[in-house]
Amino acid sequence: MGRIVIVGAGAVGSYYGARLVQAGEDVTFLLRTDFEQVNEHGLDVRSVAGDFYLDEVQCARTSEEIGEVDLVIVAWKATANGCAEEVIRPLLGEKTAILTLQNGLGNCEYLAELFGAERVMAGLCFVCINRLRSGVISHTASGLIRIGEFVGGKSERLEGIESVFNGANFPCEAVESLEKALWMKLVWNFPFNGLAIAESGVDTEVLLKERGLEPKVRAIMHEVVSVAAALGHEIPESFIDLQIEITHPMKKYRPSSMIDFVEGRPVEFEAIWQKPLEVAKRVGVAVPEMEELTGRIAERLESRI
Repeated sequence: MGRIVIVGAGAVGSYYGARLVQAGEDVTFLLRTDFEQVNEHGLDVRSVAGDFYLDEVQCARTSEEIGEVDLVIVAWKATANGCAEEVIRPLLGEKTAILTLQNGLGNCEYLAELFGAERVMAGLCFVCINRLRSGVISHTASGLIRIGEFVGGKSERLEGIESVFNGANFPCEAVESLEKALWMKLVWNFPFNGLAIAESGVDTEVLLKERGLEPKVRAIMHEVVSVAAALGHEIPESFIDLQIEITHPMKKYRPSSMIDFVEGRPVEFEAIWQKPLEVAKRVGVAVPEMEELTGRIAERLESRI
């Protein structure tokens, strides 16, 4: 695979990066606040797929220390995209690829504008991961990544990354249509991340069991699917059923946006909620449930200021 760098080594970046290290890949983690802890004590991964501990981790404080790599994996939140030019540019060689694992819409376009569309790919992570504390990651369910090229369908490099990822003890699927994969991820993210915030910072078990919001979740999911269909991407009804089915066993899972909300950090409001609404308006699909939820989230975020 060559040299890989993880940019934004929070829960997602640390977990997948650690799995790649475990599989023998050459991975460096770009760290700031966690640098001393990880550099001195390594990474502790507590996973349903098998716990493991990396006592030695290649990490750096700056991109300049790392230099040119073969693959940049961007795992920070969309709210950190303003740092992309400063952080990613020193990592790029002539053929360096960029794989973003970010949620929502607009991230690929942003990276393509800065670094060229031909470099950019995206991965959608269907996984339950939380960062318990510096250097300690909890992986409680799933782990699938769907990856696609921003420009064009499946490519040789995409299939190469798919092979490497599948060899690192997490499933990976290369897809022809990245746009469809993005909307499939929004089917879960839009309602669950959103309602977890709108209901004042609650987990998925509270949403589904204590507050009985499964009908609301399903209604929102149907609207997301309708927008995807207007874009030419058919997502079957069974996919909605599957999202509900896989969420019940998550129990008290705290979606990442809810954690950001309750801990006072920036929330990916534009990428996960605003941009999908803009697309719905552009393609002429009525989405009253999506609009209502987005308004509630905006109110919560404003009241926090």
